[in-house]
Amino acid sequence: MKYQDKDRAIALSGIYQATSLVQQVARRGLANTDSIAANIHSLFQIDVGSVVDVYGGLNGIAPGLRLTYRQLSGNEARDDELTRYLLGLIHLERKLRTHVDRLEKIRKGINDTARRLAHFPATHGNILGALADIYEENVSNLMPRIMVSGEPVYLQNSDNVNRIRALLLSGIRAAILWRQAGGRRRQLLFSRRRYTDACNGLLDRL
Repeated sequence: MKYQDKDRAIALSGIYQATSLVQQVARRGLANTDSIAANIHSLFQIDVGSVVDVYGGLNGIAPGLRLTYRQLSGNEARDDELTRYLLGLIHLERKLRTHVDRLEKIRKGINDTARRLAHFPATHGNILGALADIYEENVSNLMPRIMVSGEPVYLQNSDNVNRIRALLLSGIRAAILWRQAGGRRRQLLFSRRRYTDACNGLLDRL
């Protein structure tokens, strides 16, 4: 598959969308269910026709596209916490590439969890709990760890912890997709205009 700017923009938006949802759950104990579903859905999309299909279409990734535009355009103050989460996920994805055994365990865990989708929706606690376990066992002990900030009352809730870990796993999935589409960290400094133009073009299609 030949990737274009729009594909890299969608994949980067998948990371940003994951970070934003993590932030919302950590701070408020809730986040948009449709957006969570789109990110969780992405974990089970292996053989798809296009990058946007990973998120079930443009509507599924629209909040991420808007956020990517805001973060990279310079028109509004950038959320440094989201940038920290994003760079952490990109770093973890690169580190995971050197741990073939962990990657295989993640793949197997996701495939096993996918079988439960016949009985539970993607945002069901059963699915989120299984994905959270995959993250905890294979990613959470890699350094440097992603330290999520938020309100203790929400961060001490086991359901929220599962949501956050499952969403972080979806962020790593998006980071893999971004790299495969030709995404590189230096582009976040030197190719911002190409990303924001691509996000605008995609949002105009909604």
